[in-house]
Amino acid sequence: MSAAGRRLTDAQLVDWLRLIRSENIGPRTFRQLVNRFGGASAALEALPELAKKTLRGRAIGIATLDDVLREIDAATRLGARFVTTADPDYPPLLREIHDAPPVLSVRGAVGVSQRDGVALVGSRNASAVGLAFAERLARTLARADYVVVSGLARGIDAIAHRATLDTGTIAVLAGGQARPYPAEHERLIEEIAERGLVVSEMPIEWEPRGRDFPRRNRIISGLSRAVIVVEAARRSGSLITARFANEQGREVFAVPGSPLDPRAEGTNDLLRQGATLCARPEDVIDALAAGGPRPAGSLLDDDSFAPDEPLYDELDLFPAQGSLAFEESAPPNADFAVVESPVEVAPGPPPTDARALVLSLLGPAPVPVDELIRMAGLSARDVQGALMELDLDGRLERHGASGVSLLYAPD
Repeated sequence: MSAAGRRLTDAQLVDWLRLIRSENIGPRTFRQLVNRFGGASAALEALPELAKKTLRGRAIGIATLDDVLREIDAATRLGARFVTTADPDYPPLLREIHDAPPVLSVRGAVGVSQRDGVALVGSRNASAVGLAFAERLARTLARADYVVVSGLARGIDAIAHRATLDTGTIAVLAGGQARPYPAEHERLIEEIAERGLVVSEMPIEWEPRGRDFPRRNRIISGLSRAVIVVEAARRSGSLITARFANEQGREVFAVPGSPLDPRAEGTNDLLRQGATLCARPEDVIDALAAGGPRPAGSLLDDDSFAPDEPLYDELDLFPAQGSLAFEESAPPNADFAVVESPVEVAPGPPPTDARALVLSLLGPAPVPVDELIRMAGLSARDVQGALMELDLDGRLERHGASGVSLLYAPD
């Protein structure tokens, strides 16, 4: 399963989907089973008896043929198809990671995933300065023939995708292809699928849960030669993407920010941990052109960059191999609790009130008013009115004729 071969037959694809969609089977368990039994069909036949022996008599839920056929039909209606790690169309960089998804659903131009990717991630409530810099990064990387990869979130992710629609961008979903998140980006997804690629490892109708976002993040980094974090608060999901990149031997870049802005705390922490400084697009392009991969695990020792819980409910069916060991103290007929994290609490819809929206885009770094108007998507009159209110409240600092920033009072 480590190298591309020929495409699976329809029957083989059904078996692969049944196996990966089965209860407590994740990427590593899938690989163990297929390697042990020589294929997904044989693994499905052996799984009930193997589970009874390994899991103290408890059966394991195997995905039914009807469920998988319904998923294939739903994918076809959406214009999606499935690629596997045995498929030459499978993204080559993603195939290299140790927990590569055995099956991906994809919509769009699959050839985009054969190019070198650079992931661009950051804050959902990004500042106007951060958004402008992310847009510049994305466009410059696209001109250098890198495909920009991100996770479709609001803020930095969305502007990275929009800036590279014409050249092809890869969007990685946390849920299934039929359950885009956030829903407001449905039109953006359609635009990406026209020239780029929309990717998911989850069942087509899967509604994303909290744990699915870190799972998505390891695919974002896996598709990329490097990850750039533009703005990120501490404990941000973008920092988890950086950690996965580090573990996968990919370059990690961080854009420095003001120490007064909470949206820069995470990126500044990354720099202290050894991430590469990104102050201009050429920093990324030159570094990637100059060297090979970073040794895996060479930075980011801080545990605050790690996911809070395991990504999968995988049970080790081969305890002698020493990973994901089954709980020895469990009684013979114990239920196996599936510990679900709460659904990721994302910010609500972007503020529609002009003052609140302008305030959310401002930070301690000056931004030109015309750039603020463009990022806010409001009329010049509305933005100028909001700035006047903030000025009267003593929250605005003006820089010459056209620059403005948020005034931070000392503690």
